[in-house]
Amino acid sequence: MTKGILGRKVGMTQIYDASGNCIPVTVVQAGPCRVLQVRTAEHDGYEAVQLGFLDKPRRLASRSERGHVARLDSKRSKKLVAAGVALPDKAGCEPQRFIREIRGPIGESKVGQDVTVGVLDGVKAVDVTGVSKGRGFSGVMKRHNFKGQRATHGVKKVHRHMGGTGALAANRGGGRMKKGKKMPGQYGYERVTTRNVPVAKIDAENNLLLIHGSVPGPNGAYVVIRETNVVR
Repeated sequence: MTKGILGRKVGMTQIYDASGNCIPVTVVQAGPCRVLQVRTAEHDGYEAVQLGFLDKPRRLASRSERGHVARLDSKRSKKLVAAGVALPDKAGCEPQRFIREIRGPIGESKVGQDVTVGVLDGVKAVDVTGVSKGRGFSGVMKRHNFKGQRATHGVKKVHRHMGGTGALAANRGGGRMKKGKKMPGQYGYERVTTRNVPVAKIDAENNLLLIHGSVPGPNGAYVVIRETNVVR
């Protein structure tokens, strides 16, 4: 089975190793997760395990969200059962707030099974996927680390501007703006994967995973943690 789990970023702190060295770590509440679906190559064309993290109150969940994790008695389901159609297995749990698939060999995974942080025992490094911090509409100095304009010699009230954006000459550039030009715009709030991050410590009793270094997203953000395939 591919080793992976869902979690929520708690924050950063520091720990000390046996030699007294200070290690900055990110604390992630990893699991427990519930297996909601199991994808197979015969039925779905690929193998994956769908996990759900954190219970969602039923009063806040839609009917489709409740039907995804538990069997609902509907006219359609009764007709299918009467016709002898086997309905897919349900996890039989509460609706989940965060649902993602972990692609890879499914092993002995079954619907309704619990996945804890102990699944990462023996894993030295992981890939962490999350949504980076959103910084809104930002200028080029903040977004692209431009140095800005000079503060003297006729530069007036444009010190943080990006400068000229046109073609260098009439016979170069075609008189248009090229794609990918570094300009002001939306900064952050995009899917980011930090690869090959060392695992510092696993606290199975409190469902905590300590990752050496930083991971994408603000405190409280949901993250997907997988065993890395990068060879050190």
